[in-house]
Amino acid sequence: MNNIFDAHAHYDDDWFDEDRYELISSLPSKGVSGIVNAAVDLKTAEIAKSFAEKYDYMYFTVGFHPENLEDMPENYLESIAEMLKHEKAVALGEIGLDYHWDIEKNLQHRVFEEQLKLAKDLDVPVVIHDREAHGDVMEYLREYKPKGLLHCFSGSVEMLKEVLKLGLSISLGGTVTYKNARVPVEVAQYVPLDRLLLETDSPYLSPVPNRGKRNDSSNIIFTATKIAEIKGMGVQELLDITSENAKRLYGIDA
Repeated sequence: MNNIFDAHAHYDDDWFDEDRYELISSLPSKGVSGIVNAAVDLKTAEIAKSFAEKYDYMYFTVGFHPENLEDMPENYLESIAEMLKHEKAVALGEIGLDYHWDIEKNLQHRVFEEQLKLAKDLDVPVVIHDREAHGDVMEYLREYKPKGLLHCFSGSVEMLKEVLKLGLSISLGGTVTYKNARVPVEVAQYVPLDRLLLETDSPYLSPVPNRGKRNDSSNIIFTATKIAEIKGMGVQELLDITSENAKRLYGIDA
């Protein structure tokens, strides 16, 4: 299989420290044609930018994740806007809300809203993180109507229907392969092919048969195989369609 496009990964993570560049360099030989490395703050955005400059098939996002707000500089919006001028910066993200952890909600909301406003002003797509915060995330998406992606989508089919009406896409990862993954399977079945991207969220969320191990972009083949089975189509056809979807959403001409 080829033309595997990983719409969301974190190759700056410590889990890759021992063999990061060896692994990344090997991915094209495993069928990987594109990777978007998602930043969670300015430091990881700089690292992701360095990857994108080193490897033709890597791109990056810039933004503040709700878990990374502690040391955020006052002029963070200006810094994001400046980094988004880079030719391989493809989205503002990863941004959103996370109610799983004990993070001050007022701060999360303020930063999420400010980044959504900036994305509208700059006319760039967003990459949304939504963990146990579906209702509030949807309120902001209804208000600002950004273009972009809900990564690692964890909502229901009913939520998906509204996401689609807003013109947004979703990406699915390894969770769709898990034994008791009823809702992700329903979502995979319902989502139109032109709104679906594939991701790893590497190094996390490895699909079966590698669940619990470090994830990397080559493992998308297992996720793609499962979704192709759900949709009754060929695996390579699904990879080709989701690769084109990713390039279109992120504005990648390659």
